[in-house]
Amino acid sequence: MSFFPKISLRPEVTDYLKGVFLNNELLASIGLQEAERHFETLLTCLSHPPSSTCVRASVHLAPLGEIRHKLCEELKKVNRQQKEELQVVPHPMVPDVLLLPVDGPRSVQQLSKEVVVGAQCGNAVLRGAHVFAPGMLACPKHMKAGDMVSVFSDLEGKCTRGALSFHGKRVFVGNGVAEKDRSSIFCSGEPARGVGVRMTEPLYATPSFDGLLPRLVFLQNLPSVVVGHVLGPRPGERILDMCAAPGGKTCHIATLMRDQGDVVALERISNKMELIRQNAEMLQLRCIKAFCFNSTRAVSEHSNPEAEEPPFPPESFDRILLDAPCSGLGQRPNMASTWSLKEICSFAPLQRKLFHAAVQLLKKGGVLVYSTCTVTLAENEEQVAWALRTFPCLKLQPQEPHIGAEGMAGAGLAPEQLCLLQRFRPELSWGQVDVGASLPCRANSDTIGFFIAKFQKT
Repeated sequence: MSFFPKISLRPEVTDYLKGVFLNNELLASIGLQEAERHFETLLTCLSHPPSSTCVRASVHLAPLGEIRHKLCEELKKVNRQQKEELQVVPHPMVPDVLLLPVDGPRSVQQLSKEVVVGAQCGNAVLRGAHVFAPGMLACPKHMKAGDMVSVFSDLEGKCTRGALSFHGKRVFVGNGVAEKDRSSIFCSGEPARGVGVRMTEPLYATPSFDGLLPRLVFLQNLPSVVVGHVLGPRPGERILDMCAAPGGKTCHIATLMRDQGDVVALERISNKMELIRQNAEMLQLRCIKAFCFNSTRAVSEHSNPEAEEPPFPPESFDRILLDAPCSGLGQRPNMASTWSLKEICSFAPLQRKLFHAAVQLLKKGGVLVYSTCTVTLAENEEQVAWALRTFPCLKLQPQEPHIGAEGMAGAGLAPEQLCLLQRFRPELSWGQVDVGASLPCRANSDTIGFFIAKFQKT
């Protein structure tokens, strides 16, 4: 079975996305044939991981060069059998990013013994992770630790946990060595933990960062790191991260402020909020204050601008990051999505409620950055057009760094407004980037699908 060529979506979702990429404005600018090519390429590249792994370095704890050296030394220990030294390259435009190449898809021979894992686990394996026991759904009756097995990802969530085999819609992601017996995974009294299969021949080869320099390097997609720099936090400011879990962007904001000032992180789910606190503690960041709170209700009528806990009075923050809940259709790799069109369309109204709160909480002259990890117009450019109509006080601002493409036509925004937006569009160059191009050049164009808009409140 060959690697799954395109993301598996419900038919109505595919039709909806096709309408996004074949809208009249876009057709007028690039033509039908080019627009169709972009759409088909998008469906294909979404099921594959980007061609590089991006890690954000904790430069508040050590210089980038020192972190790079330590990472290279750790990777040598982990990959002793690898003949060539793994490339670790700093990004020329994002000063706290290190890039590593991803090798794949590779030719891997399938084995007779098969393990089936959940879709999320399969996606993680394509990004370099091993198979952890909780992600395993099926394996042979007599599987023992030490057995060589092929790993498949269940695309539709139809494999029954504990099954002996599964032949529904699935995709091969590589081979590995079982670390546990079947009995310890499915038959013990408590849920199994730890690595279930250690990947030795993954379809895409990139280092596993599990437990690797946890305080100094943080796995984060390149556009997600760019967001922090676009926000431009400064020491001494008061900043709000409205939808903060799991805390990667929150911690990045705090490091850019050199841990001086206040970063308020709101998350409505309590266990996710605790994860933010744990990450802040691990990275020795003391300026982060995390609260379990619904950001749509974060505006108070009280007048104390120094309120320590939510809700907060209007104009309480110098800068606000609204990394909004979204349909996530830009995430890679994503071999399958079972979401309905109704579910995907449910995010835009929520995003607008969050926008209303953000504009009220932002000080005059303050900066609001809105971002998503999806590819729809309704959650990106259309939200910008709506915000500019609804809030005359908001003005689009240039972004630094600006390494993605401009905004996509279709929401009625003027060309000069689209130029101020930053949309990461892997479909524009996927499969066409020169293999001889530098790693940062490939990393800039072959990312997840992502969107950033920067506003100032005048």
